[in-house]
Amino acid sequence: MSADLLAVEDLHAYYGKSHILQGVSLFVGVAEVVSLLGRNGGGRSTLVKALMGVVKPYGSIWFKGEQISGLEPHRIARRGLGCVPETRDIFALLTVRENLQLGLKTLNGGGRWALRDAYELFPVLEERQNTPAGVLSGGEQQMLTICRTLMGDPDLILIDEPTEGLSPRMTEKVGEILAEIVRRGVSVLLIEQKLELAMKTSRRLYVMGQGRIVFEGSPAELRSNEAVRRAWLEV
Repeated sequence: MSADLLAVEDLHAYYGKSHILQGVSLFVGVAEVVSLLGRNGGGRSTLVKALMGVVKPYGSIWFKGEQISGLEPHRIARRGLGCVPETRDIFALLTVRENLQLGLKTLNGGGRWALRDAYELFPVLEERQNTPAGVLSGGEQQMLTICRTLMGDPDLILIDEPTEGLSPRMTEKVGEILAEIVRRGVSVLLIEQKLELAMKTSRRLYVMGQGRIVFEGSPAELRSNEAVRRAWLEV
C-alpha cells in the first residue's frame, strides 16, 4: 500500500489476446498535475479505462490507501476518482444545466464544486445553461464535460486528451482550468499530446510507449532528454 493518492504497480491489461498494458507503474500525489504523454496507440487511453474499471486490470491500483483494482466503475467513481473521457460523452438532448446536475455527487451538494463554480470557470456555460448541450461547439462541450465531472467532487480527475481539436485559445483555457482544479486540492492525471501544455501545467511527467512507461521525470528533465522525445513523442 502506498501513501500516494494514486499508486499503480505492475499493471497489465488486454484486449482479447492483445497485451496492451505491460507492467505499468506510476503514482500521483495530492494536489498535483501529472501528465502522461505518448503517441496514439501507446496504451494511454487503455490505462484510463483500466483505472476506472472499464477494462479489466491485472495488477495493483491503490487509491486513497484502498485497493480498487477490479471494482466496478460506479464504485470507483464513488470513492472519488473522476474521469473526463476522450469521447466527452455529453447528453446532447439535455440542457447544459441538466448535464451539470447529473454530475452532482448528492442533490444537496456540499462538495468543493457547485453550479456557480462551473459558471465562474466558464461563463458561457451559464449563458447557455438552458440550451441543449448538443449545439455547443467542441471546445464548449469539452468544458462542460470537465465541469460535469467536477460536480461529483473527485479527489483525482483523469482527463483524456482534453485539447483534441481545440483552438489555441481553448487549449489555453484548459490550462487555466487545470490550475484552478489543483488550487482547490484536486489532483489531475492528464493524458495529452500537446507537449507544451503538459510542460506548463505538470509537476511531473511520464512518457508511455508500446504499453510501458519509458520515461519519468520533471518537465526540465524531459526538455533535456532529446533521445526520449525523438523516440517516443516527435512525429
